[in-house]
Amino acid sequence: MLLCVVVLTSLNGCGGNGQEDPQSSAPLPLPTPVQGEWYSPALGTTWQWQLSGDLNTQYDVDVYDVDLFDVSESHIANLHSQGKQVICYFSAGSYEQWREDAAQFPAHVLGDTLDGWEDERWLDIRDERVLAIMDSRIELAKSKECDAVEPDNVDGYTNHTGFNLTHEDQLAFNVALSDSAHAAGLGIGLKNDLDQIIELVPYFDFAVNEQCFEYSECEALQPFIDANKAVFNAEYHSRWVNDETARADLCEQANAMGFSTLVLPLVLDDSFRFSCL
Repeated sequence: MLLCVVVLTSLNGCGGNGQEDPQSSAPLPLPTPVQGEWYSPALGTTWQWQLSGDLNTQYDVDVYDVDLFDVSESHIANLHSQGKQVICYFSAGSYEQWREDAAQFPAHVLGDTLDGWEDERWLDIRDERVLAIMDSRIELAKSKECDAVEPDNVDGYTNHTGFNLTHEDQLAFNVALSDSAHAAGLGIGLKNDLDQIIELVPYFDFAVNEQCFEYSECEALQPFIDANKAVFNAEYHSRWVNDETARADLCEQANAMGFSTLVLPLVLDDSFRFSCL
């Protein structure tokens, strides 16, 4: 499988559990980005992000970001019939026990639980079986006729995963995800992972970011803006949910930066939605 081949030829092996801080290793040359045609949204693209609850397909937006496993092919076809594109979300860096392919993960690739998401565990992204499962998920997205994918939890090396993941391990994994998606004819978004944006922007077609305004991190996304690649941003803080004046100030900043910003519930269930565009 393409994803496995790309990563395994870039890594020096998979070893050891343990608590880690972000690790550094000898820099490895990154491969030339795959060339081709696939969905690559430009700045100012409007979007809706819903990963739980009954899918509301009535928003007048350019693209929907939905859960790969939960969305039906009929929903995707319906969105396409309205002229909308579809991004399909899945977690590439964590184990979710409720997913239909959960039994495929061997026990030794399951690490620590995610902070704030106690029903998920970090994955050892260096292991070829993890990579093969992600390759299959990308193929599932292709078979459902998604236009792009949004792999989540692709910044494990900065977290307490239970594995000694390095900056280079993460780069190799993320580039392999990009190559696999592009080989399938799909666009791909970089989820968060702000510290690797400069290196990864040539491989990714858009960014999906959470809370960069809340944490004063939005400048890190400028390389996507400079490349005319959409930055889909979601903010959750109550001050922007409950205070219309504060939300207007947020939107003024977001629009000036070229972001496509939504204020949403953390569970992404469409219980409310405020769009800056």
